[in-house]
Amino acid sequence: MNYHWNWRIFWEVGADGKNTWMMTIIHGLGWSLATAVCAGIIALLLGSALGVIRTTPSKWAVRLGNAYVEFFRNIPLLVQLFLWFFVLPELLPKGLGTAIKQMTPPWASFVPAVLGLGLFTAARVSEQVRAGIQALPRGQGMAATALGLTLPQTYRYVLLPMAYRIIMPPLTSETMNLIKNTSVALTIGLVELTAAARSVQEFTFQVFEAFTAATVIYIVVNLIVVNLMRWLERSVAVPGFIGPQVAEGAH
Repeated sequence: MNYHWNWRIFWEVGADGKNTWMMTIIHGLGWSLATAVCAGIIALLLGSALGVIRTTPSKWAVRLGNAYVEFFRNIPLLVQLFLWFFVLPELLPKGLGTAIKQMTPPWASFVPAVLGLGLFTAARVSEQVRAGIQALPRGQGMAATALGLTLPQTYRYVLLPMAYRIIMPPLTSETMNLIKNTSVALTIGLVELTAAARSVQEFTFQVFEAFTAATVIYIVVNLIVVNLMRWLERSVAVPGFIGPQVAEGAH
């Protein structure tokens, strides 16, 4: 059986009778990016806080942070999204649970997807922030203490600014993974990029065109992210500490 290629399918009217299939793909991309950005903000803020907590002198704070990381890192993302979407409304007070169930699409899927992805990714970011802080020479923290800085000031003005520079490459990979992980949200009904491509395939039977378009878009978006993160890494690099200047000096 010969496959009939038809790239013009994207300019034909879609299932809604108003927009083209290309607009369906673009709308899916918009929801993917919106989910990734919102989840990324949660992951960066919460992950940074957890990373700091896990490097403090408080043993109970460290144990609490470790427990969070082990819990969210060892449960598959798909299972976590199902828990947020199906189980959480049943555990909340009846009025609040009913309100969540009655949310209109796509918000009913978007909010659980953001929470699930954000909390899952926060555990991974926490590991990177912790590793970045612990990779710094102990003398930096000791010097901050000698200058009279409090522990929060030491983290804010000394440790975290340098730690973020160290972990910029793994944060780039994590950002790319977050964008790709938004595709899992199709399982709870969010019509993001992968779900949009599947919708095109199901209505038109042009499976290769639909998923080729989605693949190319994922590649382009991630290439843009990589180049933006590389530019940011060069912009904030401290000469003689870490970054392109050190790499160039090694040669």
